[in-house]
Amino acid sequence: MSQSPLGLPSLPPIGLNRSSGLRRARETVVIGTLICCGLFSLLTTVTIIVVLTKETASFFGRDEVTVLDFITGTEWNPLLGNEKHFGIWPLICGTMLITVIAMGLALPLGLITAIWLSEYAHPTLRAVVKPVLEVLAGIPTVVFGFFALTVITPNLKWLHEGFGVYNAMSAGLAVGIMTLPIVTSLTEDALRAVPKSLREASYGVGATRFETSIKVVVPAALSGIVAAFLLAIARAVGETMIVALAAGSTAQLTINPQDSVQPMTGFIVQMVKGDVSNFDIEYYSLYAVAATLFIMTFLLTVVGHKIRVRFRQEYQ
Repeated sequence: MSQSPLGLPSLPPIGLNRSSGLRRARETVVIGTLICCGLFSLLTTVTIIVVLTKETASFFGRDEVTVLDFITGTEWNPLLGNEKHFGIWPLICGTMLITVIAMGLALPLGLITAIWLSEYAHPTLRAVVKPVLEVLAGIPTVVFGFFALTVITPNLKWLHEGFGVYNAMSAGLAVGIMTLPIVTSLTEDALRAVPKSLREASYGVGATRFETSIKVVVPAALSGIVAAFLLAIARAVGETMIVALAAGSTAQLTINPQDSVQPMTGFIVQMVKGDVSNFDIEYYSLYAVAATLFIMTFLLTVVGHKIRVRFRQEYQ
């Protein structure tokens, strides 16, 4: 505490105490709000896990199906009279087929576009193209579903008569177009985060721009690129409206993109909007499928975290 000219201790200004008190109050409110948001997210996740676990246990608690039949069966016919089959693999096969087609389009094209935006595009052009891509990511998925039915499928049928009205290729291409902005935007952010000094050092030893982009910038941003890829894969696995509209409802083990398939999300939509009783095994089967989908996306998240930690690079 300072002293006045007469040797007496001077008190801090009243306005200073008031502003400090208001600042502490605001900080307390902000911290409390953040804690509440975090707890709400945690509570939501726990609730989802509890509901899925409870209803899945009810599904397996019946005599019609066992856990072994569910995870090893190759036939899925939950509505076929007295001969019901609950082998999950046809649904997993449909999901994976659509995801592979989608990622075959989105990952390489998104990576190439991100490299061009980060290393080659003029700043003015980049400032226009990237927001346009991000706006594309905001288009409702049902629009992509109708696009697949009215544009992609007719063109596929024109190219080859083996494609039907509902097929895995059409749904996969639509999902790939939907996830393309995610891959491009996140990958470009990771590439732009690489320090400029690394590029200058590469140019200093005689490397071209292409060599610098491929051999220096991309490896340095590998952690962020892998994170973008895994996020896009998880998004494709969990996509609902596109596959429900364009993929069909035939659960079968196939790798032919011309065939109609039924992914896990498509089956969940079919059961939710159908006339199935809430007390029948058919209804509880959707929780078992949802739990399987949850486990798959959770494993993708865990693998992605381990890969990011493994290849993470920090720059001063």
